[in-house]
Amino acid sequence: MTQFALIRHGSTAWNKEKRSQGQTDNPLDQEGREQAVLLAERLSSESWDAIYSSDLGRAHETAKIISERLGISEIHLDPRLREMGGGQVEGTTEAERIAKWGPEWSTLELGREAAEAGTMRGSAAIEDICKEHPDGKVIVVSHGAILRNTLRGLVPALDVSTKLSNTSITRIEKKAGSWACELYNCSVHLNPSEDSI
Repeated sequence: MTQFALIRHGSTAWNKEKRSQGQTDNPLDQEGREQAVLLAERLSSESWDAIYSSDLGRAHETAKIISERLGISEIHLDPRLREMGGGQVEGTTEAERIAKWGPEWSTLELGREAAEAGTMRGSAAIEDICKEHPDGKVIVVSHGAILRNTLRGLVPALDVSTKLSNTSITRIEKKAGSWACELYNCSVHLNPSEDSI
């Protein structure tokens, strides 16, 4: 059995402005770094074999904060873990999109990466990492949309309609050839007064 903690990166200025980030390479903001520290503390109660990350700065920086706390020196960067490409939508807010393309903007392609393409590349990345770490425990730091599309491919029965929170943990495991999700979008570490799961 291989176990994964799938992590969405910490918050950025564009998250707060509700701007579509896509593959634009934005850094964490101060709150994002603080979130990553709390997450790293939570993860430190377990033993982990490896850390993989998207090569975009906000995910890589989150992974670095985790790796330093866990004493894991190497972070494996995989561009397949990048966020879904947003095309012309990147950098815009909902109001700006409506002003530019109208209220039905989401029905237009606008150079955006198709959900199915994200499902394929994300699932392939996780399957490859799984082969590298049979019976291991692996942390993967990535992005909200690509993680949800990846989960659609690996655990089709899972309801992924809820958007992933910054630094949330989703736990999946592969046992006897099939994937299961035991925890989705959990961020209790951001509220230290609550009991950790």
